[in-house]
Amino acid sequence: MNKEKELKICCDGDRGLCRHAIGRQDKQLNTYDWLADVPGNAESTDLVEVQFKHTRKGYYHNTNNIDLKKGDIVAVEASPGHDIGVVTLTGRLVKKQIKKANLKSADDIKRIYRIARPVDMEKYREAKSREHGTMIQSRQIAKDLGLQMKIGDVEYQGDCNKAIFYYIADERVDFRQLIKVLAETFHVRIEMKQIGARQEAGRIGGTGPCGRELCCATWMKNFISVSTNSARFQDISLNPQKLAGMCAKLKCCLNYEVDDYVEAGRKIPSKEVVLQTMDGDYYLFKTDILAGIITYSTDKNVAANLETITAERARFVIEMNKRGEKPATLQEDGKQRQSGKHVDLLAGENISRFDKAKKKKKKKKPQDAQPRKAQDGQPKKAQDAQPRKPQDAQSKKPQTAATNKPQEPQPKKAPQQHQPKKQNNKKPDENA
Repeated sequence: MNKEKELKICCDGDRGLCRHAIGRQDKQLNTYDWLADVPGNAESTDLVEVQFKHTRKGYYHNTNNIDLKKGDIVAVEASPGHDIGVVTLTGRLVKKQIKKANLKSADDIKRIYRIARPVDMEKYREAKSREHGTMIQSRQIAKDLGLQMKIGDVEYQGDCNKAIFYYIADERVDFRQLIKVLAETFHVRIEMKQIGARQEAGRIGGTGPCGRELCCATWMKNFISVSTNSARFQDISLNPQKLAGMCAKLKCCLNYEVDDYVEAGRKIPSKEVVLQTMDGDYYLFKTDILAGIITYSTDKNVAANLETITAERARFVIEMNKRGEKPATLQEDGKQRQSGKHVDLLAGENISRFDKAKKKKKKKKPQDAQPRKAQDGQPKKAQDAQPRKPQDAQSKKPQTAATNKPQEPQPKKAPQQHQPKKQNNKKPDENA
């Protein structure tokens, strides 16, 4: 009863996510602890999962019964000395993770010393500051020795007593001389680990063509071999540029849905089977594996008279052909062939409805020019040829127009409708 009273239930979750399950962690291969808010989860086992640089993880016993939570920085046992890591998982889920890691012997599981002190963190930062320079220098040493290998990364232990060199090589490499030179140069214990192209991509990180962070850099730890058969089962084009990932190998995600495609593909007839009907023979043109829909054509190479039916209908027709019978059409009895006509959304609309407004605007200009033609009695071209200044002078200054008699072409221009204007022009002559 006393133990049950001490247990506390975490009720600070937001949208189904518990902060104890997520933790203060930004490391790769993060695991969501969905049992974090269950009472007694941490006390169920003393095993703790600790993560180090990039994708390296280890499992340790909490023999000192330290109250550890996800995201705590701890000092753990190492050979020799100690190492600094981050707690990524506690409780019952650690046993599940150990099974994935294939840790069979109990000697591989060491113990946790303490929560990291300020002195430990200073030593840890000093070790991390030496990693990049050591990697560059070690590459030059391997090149001078003529070794066909590439040192991809260097990881120092938390107490600077050991360094792990991760290298990539296509063939077996004799690096005994390299270890001697590295030990004399850096004065630390040397450990060499060979990794593949997938592990290198996981340690470096990056963004895949799907727009998300690489699976090998976030949650994937164990790599399974990928073959081109996975692409064939899913009807993916065998284009090496599209099938390859950031590591220049086949994408790991090709294996995610293969099982579903293989299971669904068993229900679809073979591509070599020809369906015989009263209309003619039909050949397989394309298939939708997951939907179970097949499209047949009357020609082997060209899409002609396409008929789309279900996989069940195709198997039924195949059984009829085996008995020597032929259906009238591929479609089921009582169903007509679906017409491939497209629906025209503008069938009842007038296409020129947008041009009406423009035509009205253009008609306004000739209407304004018609009264001018009626007054002048001349076409527009002749009117533009005459000077405009004398006409303006006559309308505004009639006295000056009377003095310039030789320039008045009035009897020729003026029609009978403008006789009142002539009378107005004679009055200034009488006064003169």
